[in-house]
Amino acid sequence: MTNSDRPMPPLEGVEHRWVTVRGARLHFAEAGSGSPVVLLHGFPQHWYAWRALVPLLADDYRLICVDLRGFGWSEQTERGYDTDGLADDVLALLDALGLDRVTLVGHNWGAGVGFRLCRRAPDRFRAFLALNMTHPWTRHRDMLPNLWRMWFTAFIEYPVLGRLVLRHWPAFTRYLLRRAVADPAVWRDADLTEFTEAAQASAHAGQAMFWQYVVRDIPAGFRGADRRRRPAVPTLVLGGEHDPVIPPALLRGGDPHAECLTVRVVPGAGHHLHEERPELVAEALRELIAGAG
Repeated sequence: MTNSDRPMPPLEGVEHRWVTVRGARLHFAEAGSGSPVVLLHGFPQHWYAWRALVPLLADDYRLICVDLRGFGWSEQTERGYDTDGLADDVLALLDALGLDRVTLVGHNWGAGVGFRLCRRAPDRFRAFLALNMTHPWTRHRDMLPNLWRMWFTAFIEYPVLGRLVLRHWPAFTRYLLRRAVADPAVWRDADLTEFTEAAQASAHAGQAMFWQYVVRDIPAGFRGADRRRRPAVPTLVLGGEHDPVIPPALLRGGDPHAECLTVRVVPGAGHHLHEERPELVAEALRELIAGAG
């Protein structure tokens, strides 16, 4: 089953659109009106990850929930899954929609793309809310003792093996989703099924994105390419106290940039803040937008 063969999960007030950019037909779900907010999902989710935020924010903002290349209902191409490529897709989408400047929200991998976007095109973003993701100024001495937390990536990142795991071992994806939150009861069974099936359909994109991170982003991170750049976009990073993937220790190191970079840890929460604490995330976004002017 491919992405396009799967039925779209329903969400009241959402309209679905497709735009072809950089050789790929990208899907996004749109709701509300007002100042534009672009939301980038993480792995193994898609636009539907934001279903709890849409009713909380659509009265005041134009929400554009993008399916990254190869995920959800966006076209799955052979290449283009490196962080720079995914960022280029988003910039091209903004151009296609005639959006000069937006607020950006990202979770997990989507937040990683968000940091790259804010570095490369800061004039396009009013503010950036990053959920459950390290910022570029995390200290190496905090990263090394926590590398073991990425053990699961070994099952996903390698060519052939990763695609087989994602496509034929749905229990693995389901396990990752359940273990990542502080309380697994936050998941409805239907939602776990949706995102598990989505990971199967997007197996090539999922594996390719992880592999590109290994061969491109990790070496660049240890060279400190991003650390030399000051944040140019007002940024709020929200992490979960009990996040098993990105623990609070990995969010330290941004103090020298406190005028543009704020980090908050949410007590009792895990790796999917938009699922576990949607009201808190919505309020944090409102405050960030108001502060950015």
